Amino acid sequence: MTTDMSIPPTTASAAPQEQRIIKIRRDYNTWVANETLEDYALRFTARSARKWSEFRVANTAFGAISFLLLEAIGGSLLVSYGFTNAAWAIAAVSLVIFLTGLPIGWYAAKYGVDMDLLTRGAGFGYIGSTITSLIYASFTFLFFALEATIMALALKLCFGIPLTPAYLICALVVIPLVTHGITLISRLQAWTQPLWLVLLVLPFIFVIWKAPELARELPDFAAPGGSTAFSLIQFGAAASVLMAMVTQIGEQVDFLRFLPEKTKDNRKRWMASLIVAGPGWIGMGAIRLLGGAFLAFIALRAGVPQASALEPTEMYRIGFGYVFDSPSVALGAMTLLVVLSQLKINVTNAYAGSLA
Repeated sequence: MTTDMSIPPTTASAAPQEQRIIKIRRDYNTWVANETLEDYALRFTARSARKWSEFRVANTAFGAISFLLLEAIGGSLLVSYGFTNAAWAIAAVSLVIFLTGLPIGWYAAKYGVDMDLLTRGAGFGYIGSTITSLIYASFTFLFFALEATIMALALKLCFGIPLTPAYLICALVVIPLVTHGITLISRLQAWTQPLWLVLLVLPFIFVIWKAPELARELPDFAAPGGSTAFSLIQFGAAASVLMAMVTQIGEQVDFLRFLPEKTKDNRKRWMASLIVAGPGWIGMGAIRLLGGAFLAFIALRAGVPQASALEPTEMYRIGFGYVFDSPSVALGAMTLLVVLSQLKINVTNAYAGSLA
């Protein structure tokens, strides 16, 4: 007795049914197939992803230090501790940040790893890297909020937009720019870098040209007690405020890991890019901290209340007043600088924060 194992005629001859793909699934398939949305965000940066030049990667990382909170901190240190203590604190902490950031940036760039993988490889393990990522994410989102408030204030001053909708605008406008990762972020930084640098430097050039005595008077700005002498306690207090910026190397690393592999042919460019855009960010940062102290001093001399004089929007509005005779043009230039600065830094904050 045999068993008929053949397929029934009705089954064998049945016509294949068409697969129905709904719009949501079609859109999803298109989205995940778009390689520009993938930047090896949460894993080792493969050799195939490290395709940009040293200059482009360094320029992208350099754009991450556009945050105007530097000027605000510099102004706050000036009025709280005096110029002498603030200047020494900026110099000392800048050295600490450079020395601690150098090995972190070097290993991340050499091996193509982000902060999470770097902390695991350093022996912190899964729990240790998770805690580190939590601290780092808190840092990036806190700075995202602070930078967005500066931009929102500029929109209010220039366009009369109430603060609440201005906050939403400043936060939501960043999201579409971050979805394509470093691909779009690098383009944004490259396009905006020249104009941003010109607007950043212009007020200082005109202030020193038109009122050089202000630069000579700045070192005599006294601490609240009235003394211009160095104070170890006030120096320590100022340094403790600045130490929070040590974490910034994490944002630099998120871009430095895309540097091409180091070879004999590119080792000089590779090292220069690593130093300038990695731990060397604090060089530009220290200059801008001192610049913020200078702008706050100018604002105070112009009769601006202390609370307002420490706001970057007011600092640069006064500064651009030396560049342009028209107050409305000065306000427009300040707004353009603030918007550019905040977009450049907040795409970095959102990108780095989302990785963490």
